[in-house]
Amino acid sequence: MSTLVEIDLLGPMRLRAGGRPIEVTTGRLRALLAVLALSAGRTVTIQQLVGALWPDDDLPANPRRSVQTYVTRLRALLGADVIATTITGYVLHADESAVDVLRFERLLERADGSADPLRQRACLAEALELWRGTPFDDVESEWLSDTEAPRLAERYLAAQERRIALDLELGRPADLIPELRELTTAHPLREPPWALLLEAMERSGRRAEALAQYERVRARLVTELGADPGPRLQAVYARLLADPPPTPARTASARPVPRQLPADVPDFVGRADALAHLDHAAATSPVATVSGTAGVGKTTLAVHWAHGVAGRFPDGQLYVNLRGFDPDRPPVDPADAIRGFLDALRVPHELIPAGPDGQAALYRSMLAGRRVLVLLDNARDARQVRPLLPGSADCLTLVTSRDQLLGLSATAGARAVTLDLPPASDARELVTRRIGGDRATAEPDTVDELVALCARLPLALTVAAARVAGQPESLEYLVAQLRAASGGLEAFAADDATIDLRSVFSWSYDGLSAPAARLFRLVGAAPGPDIGTAAATALADQDPDTVRSLLGELTRAHLLTEHVPGRWSAHDLLRAYARELAGPQSGPALGRLLDHYLATALVASRFLRSDRETFEPQPPTTAGPGVAEPIRGADAARTWFAAERRTLLAAVDAATDHGYAVHAWQLAWTHTIDLDWRGRWRDIARVNGSALLAVRALDDTEPEAHLHRLLGRAYGYLDRHDDAGTHLDRALELYGARGDLVGQARTLRSLGVVKERTGRHEESLGHDLATLELFRRIGQPAGLAGALNAVGWAHAQLGRYQRTLEFAGQALSILQGLDDRLAEAATWDTLGFAHHRLGAYDRAVDCFEHALDLLRELGGLYYEVVTLRKLADSHEAAGDHQAAQYARDLAEAALAELGELPVTGPGAPADRPERQRARPASR
Repeated sequence: MSTLVEIDLLGPMRLRAGGRPIEVTTGRLRALLAVLALSAGRTVTIQQLVGALWPDDDLPANPRRSVQTYVTRLRALLGADVIATTITGYVLHADESAVDVLRFERLLERADGSADPLRQRACLAEALELWRGTPFDDVESEWLSDTEAPRLAERYLAAQERRIALDLELGRPADLIPELRELTTAHPLREPPWALLLEAMERSGRRAEALAQYERVRARLVTELGADPGPRLQAVYARLLADPPPTPARTASARPVPRQLPADVPDFVGRADALAHLDHAAATSPVATVSGTAGVGKTTLAVHWAHGVAGRFPDGQLYVNLRGFDPDRPPVDPADAIRGFLDALRVPHELIPAGPDGQAALYRSMLAGRRVLVLLDNARDARQVRPLLPGSADCLTLVTSRDQLLGLSATAGARAVTLDLPPASDARELVTRRIGGDRATAEPDTVDELVALCARLPLALTVAAARVAGQPESLEYLVAQLRAASGGLEAFAADDATIDLRSVFSWSYDGLSAPAARLFRLVGAAPGPDIGTAAATALADQDPDTVRSLLGELTRAHLLTEHVPGRWSAHDLLRAYARELAGPQSGPALGRLLDHYLATALVASRFLRSDRETFEPQPPTTAGPGVAEPIRGADAARTWFAAERRTLLAAVDAATDHGYAVHAWQLAWTHTIDLDWRGRWRDIARVNGSALLAVRALDDTEPEAHLHRLLGRAYGYLDRHDDAGTHLDRALELYGARGDLVGQARTLRSLGVVKERTGRHEESLGHDLATLELFRRIGQPAGLAGALNAVGWAHAQLGRYQRTLEFAGQALSILQGLDDRLAEAATWDTLGFAHHRLGAYDRAVDCFEHALDLLRELGGLYYEVVTLRKLADSHEAAGDHQAAQYARDLAEAALAELGELPVTGPGAPADRPERQRARPASR
């Protein structure tokens, strides 16, 4: 059962666990606790924690380790069950109500969601009472102090102003004047409190004093900011000058209430996160934008949300389709939109000025002091939107566009909501509602395949479901059509251009500059799910600055998404559209891209190879010069391989399919070096299997032998023993024909692994002894040491632990004169295993710690997990349960960083540590 934790951050930090106060004295621990508390119940990634705990110029040598250490210390304070490890980071198990910041924001959301002014005021007052000073006042974190604290302070001021505005409407103007004077003194250049103060004075019968106060405020703003008061203050001033001043009753009766929202979608599905983001955006700014790619459902979301909040805007809702990307008609002129809005507001024609500037001013004046929702749909860009923004802070403008509208964020403080593809569950529900629950239940696999073939794009799903809805036998037929199209768009063709995917995509594509359109075509035709900046540069054959600018243009148009910094992607249907457009020009571009990937992979792999690797592939003569990314050191190499993993797998397939045989096998070989560190045997099998198809066209048995060996080794760890034996026997045959003794020795070692994993330990020992004999003939010290260690391990599987110590000890003597730290780590691991089985647990712990020190230097996370689990067993056997749990926690954290559980064969890892043996990479 979790310990009850309460954390207050709206002022000096206060912490209680189980009802008792706890003092956290260390600065980093306070920052860690604060960041976890802000996301209570949700995962905070290690990268986010690093960014919050340390400035970029003061990072520790190993940030991940440092975070793990601080988490362990925090668990010791709060209880081990309070902070859990997840796949990507950590989560604090605490209820939202136990964190004052989250409670504050939830109360503001309740105020937003209520149509009852009294309920709104109660929520706001309760939220404001939570504040005890400056948020995170005694927490040392640049991210908290520079980003989160100002954000919360702005929300606090806005909430205070809203609460005062409600009190003003509830009829207590004179009582509010002292509080407003205090607020304006504290924030002399903030206009909303001044507007409220003037309104309170006016309603208290102090009109002359309010006019004098306005002049003082205006003079100060001009002096200090060089600007006149904003629209809200000017509207209050205009009302003060009115003769006679309008009464509330007269004003209300004279105001028409437009209701222009389009009909809501009756079967709206999901989008909970996007709706929540819109709630937050509307609460923090008078302008919100929804942007996203074509067909993703921007208008549907905006209209549905607008209907849900219409009650907050009693003075009406205005709507216009700005036709920013219409194929047949030009975008709406802002002046025409304003004239339409003035008509909706029932302004007599004789009172409307002739010029557009005068009409825009009248439009803003008409909305001053009103609470109106303005929905501007399908905007072309920020320039089209700006004239349509009300001047009143009480109004909300919601804009949808395929463009990111960055100009509105910069000049109007717009809060941006980017709409991505819905999750698979929401996409499936959309189809289910359109075709009927009975049909979806009867054919669940077919529906799931339909969702995947439609790339979860709502427009594609809607079109597909509409075709199926009236035809009982058509679901499987449509899916078969989509499957046969291999990701093409033919099945989504329609007479109506508004639902034909090619037409819909073309409206965004046609607005691109010619260089950006070319890059879109090439990127869409490139292999892999995404592409980095350097790879896009090679693909385009242009300078990096130009390519970055073009990528920015494509991102703003939502034809590409920068899903992580420096990496771009598009959903499958957009990629299919790009491939259709690319045509033959994609051939030379693919060659440039493969040159780039291979050149970089060769550089990166050199930092990860061990001394046992003597083979050095020669790049193909067709490879272009100077296309490699700069890789400086093993950490950078691992980072590059991790970022490009899925893309490199696809690149090998593309190289095989298009006749780039040398690129295919060398990319597979280099990528395997990194994949082995991560225990990704399935990926190793896939990439080498694909490359093997390519090299059979070459008149060269050397790469074929290497690929058979790597493929057989991977199948061995996947427990596909027959397949492993077939490939390893073929590799042995090819190496023998070439007289390659090193290749034969490594193949025999892999055969030994296969026999070991099937429990045939005597046969495994036989292969390891044959390996040892070959390396003695070759005279390669690193290979000899690895073979000695393998023989020692084989003896351990047979229960001959003294023999294990003898052979592994010989291996260690050789390795200490070499720089092969992976082999040395594996040997220490073997020695630790033997000592553990002999009951010498302290010596086993020492050996495993030696191995871990080496593995941490190398970044060998997969092997680290293996050794940490054995270390935990030795600590447990020695009676040190706390150290054992700590080792297991570190293993879990390393697994989370790996991203998946490495395949280790049958048997539970914790129960069968011999299955988890860290193997030297024997490529």
